Amino acid sequence: MRVLILGGGGFRVPLICRELAVSGLPVDEIVLYDVDPERLGVISAVLAGGGLPLRAVTDLDAALSGADVIFAALRVGGLDGRVADERSALDAGVIGQETVGAGGLSYAARAVPVVDAIARRIAEIAPRAWVISMTNPAGIVTEVMAATLGPRVIGVCDSPMGLVRRACAAAGVDPGTRLAQVPDGVEVGYLGLNHLGWLRALRVDGTDRLPGLLAGPDALKRTEEGQLFGTDLLQALGAIPNEYLYWYYARTEALRDIRAAGRTRAEHVRAEQQRFFAAAAADPGQAAALWDQASDERRRSYFAELRSGERDDADVEAGGYETIAIGLAAALTGQALAGAPGSARLILNVRNGGTVPALAPDAVIETVCRVDAGGAVPLPAAPPSDHELGLMSTVKSCERAIISAALTGSAAAALRAFALHPLVGSLEAARTLSAAALAEAAATAAGL
Repeated sequence: MRVLILGGGGFRVPLICRELAVSGLPVDEIVLYDVDPERLGVISAVLAGGGLPLRAVTDLDAALSGADVIFAALRVGGLDGRVADERSALDAGVIGQETVGAGGLSYAARAVPVVDAIARRIAEIAPRAWVISMTNPAGIVTEVMAATLGPRVIGVCDSPMGLVRRACAAAGVDPGTRLAQVPDGVEVGYLGLNHLGWLRALRVDGTDRLPGLLAGPDALKRTEEGQLFGTDLLQALGAIPNEYLYWYYARTEALRDIRAAGRTRAEHVRAEQQRFFAAAAADPGQAAALWDQASDERRRSYFAELRSGERDDADVEAGGYETIAIGLAAALTGQALAGAPGSARLILNVRNGGTVPALAPDAVIETVCRVDAGGAVPLPAAPPSDHELGLMSTVKSCERAIISAALTGSAAAALRAFALHPLVGSLEAARTLSAAALAEAAATAAGL
């Protein structure tokens, strides 16, 4: 198996490579592709001595040639772009967050032309490769790439599977040690969009444990979601929302807390990564140890701007999107991981088909899928509630509008994306931010 990582100089690339190393998958070569040779050099130093068959390249066509599995871990515009996305939203008086609301739309506008162009090159050079995308905003990026690659591109995110694990533990069900598979004997009802979904059923041996869990506030309080949302909201919803829905359900409080923090999450991450890359470049022999320290800090400080207290050790130890990505790759290539069959049930970003009839068949949703060598197929899902469908439909319309704006230069589509989004709610902000996002998209496209 020849593996390619797009964005191979990214900070979290060692997570993917190290997971590959212990997976038992028959990897002949791992190609790291990036446009930044300095960052490629640092990440190569982090991975040196690990016995991995690595090769770093800066030529996309050469990287794609012969690829069997492609992990897309891109950060278009780098962390400076993320900082600008989040800070410009806050300056306009609305929530600034990397993947949701104005920040997510701004990031998407810049990323869409790039991932569209890359998808077209993949179709030309490596049409039989499986593409596993972890590029944010995951749902939007997957939808853009799927327009060219169809079902051969699948988006991954770790937050839904993390939610399932926490709900299992709270309900007295063994969640297993890793995120790479829905626990055996458990049937999960999860539906939504990326960073906008709900756990609506948790069946164990045919019995739904979720109603009982929701009825018991003591158990709910031990979960991250119970602490974040409050057990009263979870009981009112009759479901457990993805943690990113906090931005929607507690918009005022979230905006207050971000402002009180003094700096955005993007500014924090950029400062930590600048420190790491500078130190590792100066002392390559210590790159791996420096990366371990920086990575542990990043994982433990995840969602720190909204969380009170430390992140649970079990969440940290279970791994993140890299665990899901490798489990997905194993299932797609017909391989078996240690202790697991050559198929999987995972919550993934895939085309809707007929899962939610009210949404377009080619709209990308996030739901439970059965995965094997034939691809990822959404499992039947109970219809969404009026609230769930309403929010999904509104946000999906904004996602599709920003895709259209980024690919066509339509100012009307850009304004529609920002003006209609539930987390903007200001025409002045929508006009300012949509114009800036459209300019970013145009500049990105011109540089391709």
